[in-house]
Amino acid sequence: MLETDLTRTLKIRYPIFQAPMAGGVSTPELVAAVSNAGGLGNLGGGYLTPEQLRSEIQKIKQRTDRPFGVNLFVPEQAEESEEAIYRMTDYLNKYRIELGTAQNPSLMKFSESFEEQVQVLLEERVPVFSFTFGIPSQDVIQTIKQHGIFIIGTATTVDEAKQLEAAGADAIVAQGSEAGGHRGTFTKDPSHALIGTMTIVPQIVDHVSIPVIAAGGIMDGRGLAASLILGASAVQMGTAFLACPESGAHETYKQKILSTNEDSTEITRAYSGKASRGIQTQFMIDMHQYPGTIPAYPIQNAMTRDIRQAAAKANNPEYMSLWAGQGLRLASGQTAASIVKQTIDQASVLVRKRSSI
Repeated sequence: MLETDLTRTLKIRYPIFQAPMAGGVSTPELVAAVSNAGGLGNLGGGYLTPEQLRSEIQKIKQRTDRPFGVNLFVPEQAEESEEAIYRMTDYLNKYRIELGTAQNPSLMKFSESFEEQVQVLLEERVPVFSFTFGIPSQDVIQTIKQHGIFIIGTATTVDEAKQLEAAGADAIVAQGSEAGGHRGTFTKDPSHALIGTMTIVPQIVDHVSIPVIAAGGIMDGRGLAASLILGASAVQMGTAFLACPESGAHETYKQKILSTNEDSTEITRAYSGKASRGIQTQFMIDMHQYPGTIPAYPIQNAMTRDIRQAAAKANNPEYMSLWAGQGLRLASGQTAASIVKQTIDQASVLVRKRSSI
């Protein structure tokens, strides 16, 4: 009943995508569990070295023979003055002192090689490739297409969606402003692209001819049914899976997801230099008072990594990045398979009711 053109194309049972959450949350166990339950599990591979990426993909293949996807970040050339970097390093040292870690850490590199990551996906014959923060070069897109890999781009506006379709994307994730984690905006200031999921999905559907995947604030079967009625071919759910046993989220992070309310998230650049939605922390509050320029992504992301890691070891959520969407009051600690099943069961009932009206 909930079959769509997209589920048939991807050879999956249900129109549910688990969002590719980078930073260790989307473990091979989580990706495989969602795929085995009939959805599409997705690995957030943006921060992984090529070697780590290959290892994670192979672990997924050991756990499922169903389709799955891998998400990468389109590289950005961030330029920042040495003075801005020096001032931020100095400012961040107070957190390092509090957490007992080394001050003034040296940064060897800001991000992984996108080209090398893509090469791993080609060699491992990953079924689905999704990307965020822009559009890869035509060379990359054509090479991926030649390998028969399904390509999904991320858009936060109609214009971005149209550009993605023109570039060769096979489907588009329409990311509403409710979504947790990094904003996928790439054509303008993200603060001018905060359109809600219910609003952006039908507008993108009307302006592209490829399938649209609704993302942002979708936590259960009600969100799935509503998205399908709006014209989406599937939904992408992230926060819904954050607290499940297969998730790689830190236990303190999971507890915050299960105990925090819908009005507790905000969009910040504090952790990574890129607009992202997460549960408000003391670090976010402090950084809003920072008098200088927050270095752009991925520079700021690399500069705060040691602080976030030390905070995780200390079980201190106030300095961790707790990415979450606005639907987090609906989150549960159930298994990934249970979340998929309940979402499908609930949506099926709602769709049946609607068709019998």
